[in-house]
Amino acid sequence: MVLSSGAQGDFSRVNPVKKLRAACYAIEGINSFAAVIYFNYLYFFFRDKFGFHDKQNLLLAALLGLVYVFAAWQAGRFAHRCGYFTALQTGSGLMIAGLAAGSQLNSVGGQVLAACVVNAGVCCIWPTLEALISESETPDRVPHAVGIYNITWAVTNAAAFFIGGTLIEKFSYQSMFYVPLALVLVQLALVFWIEKIPARKPATETANISPPPEPDLPSPEKMKSFRRMAWLANPFAYIAINTLLAVLPGIAAKFHLSPMIAGFTCSLWCFVRVAAFVLLWQWTAWHYRFRWLAAAFALLIVSFTAILVMPSLAAILVAQIFFGAAIGLIYYSSLFYSMDASDTKSEHGGIHEAVIGLGNCVGPAVGAASLQFQPQYAHSGAVAVSALLLCGFGGLVGIWKSSR
Repeated sequence: MVLSSGAQGDFSRVNPVKKLRAACYAIEGINSFAAVIYFNYLYFFFRDKFGFHDKQNLLLAALLGLVYVFAAWQAGRFAHRCGYFTALQTGSGLMIAGLAAGSQLNSVGGQVLAACVVNAGVCCIWPTLEALISESETPDRVPHAVGIYNITWAVTNAAAFFIGGTLIEKFSYQSMFYVPLALVLVQLALVFWIEKIPARKPATETANISPPPEPDLPSPEKMKSFRRMAWLANPFAYIAINTLLAVLPGIAAKFHLSPMIAGFTCSLWCFVRVAAFVLLWQWTAWHYRFRWLAAAFALLIVSFTAILVMPSLAAILVAQIFFGAAIGLIYYSSLFYSMDASDTKSEHGGIHEAVIGLGNCVGPAVGAASLQFQPQYAHSGAVAVSALLLCGFGGLVGIWKSSR
């Protein structure tokens, strides 16, 4: 369809801030889909190509989490110093290099190195997008922007998890390299495009309208306390997530599930997380309410343990519903409290992502150590990680009590 000159003119007059937002959400969705296709099925790839079992996959997950910690922390600072577009271009370039190399390498060491490069690239993308989206909004609109951001990546994340196994079965494991590679090339093109959008303050959108009232913010001390609690809870949520993803091939083997069927059945919690994000976006009574964060953490522990130890696939599906709801509120809290009334959004976004990496590292490391030293107990890894989550819950309560 060819646009008329009038239509083209209308598009050219679209507010630059709106263009920037739309492009950022598009990049976010593309990056989320590409990353999930690659990383969520990387453990199946290592199982089927190199004979990895749960312990080896947990060690791989711990290594990737360790890389994520330092890469995300530095990426947030890099974006603040060198500019958001430079950070997005660097991250996209690293992802392209890692995926291209991985598609051609046949050694364990080469594939691990390629995964680390892709991982570092992803770390440059997320803190930068979080800052770009938040800074293009007035303070009272930040919760709205964070809501759309969460829903965008969660929808594409769930969709990629759901169909990733099908792509692998229909087109081989090479699809987990080439599909993300093609998507990241599109992502890079979008980055170069938005760099040319002229900067404009979001306030110009309402230049002829009376300014919105300042949001009714809690005290700075309370905001700092909830930020600390969310930064504690989120890595523990990712302890559970990354441990679950690393042992997913083992769960699939226990129930004789192919990668395609495992993708269908084990992605349920991702769709529940999407629903939780939609609810939390529209309903804001949970903001700065400790009981909601504490309830989500408790639910996380129970549902995580159930997914790993239940002998029935139906019971695992039910547990995923509660797991997705808990993950949704914990993640949303971390990002919202990181962005709310923050002046250094990319650096806070980097911390938000770095604590995700910490969880990605610690959980699988504890699970692998437990399987190493207590291999005679089939559920030793699940018990060890669940005990670690209980420690995190105690830390959450401790922060809350000390702040009152």
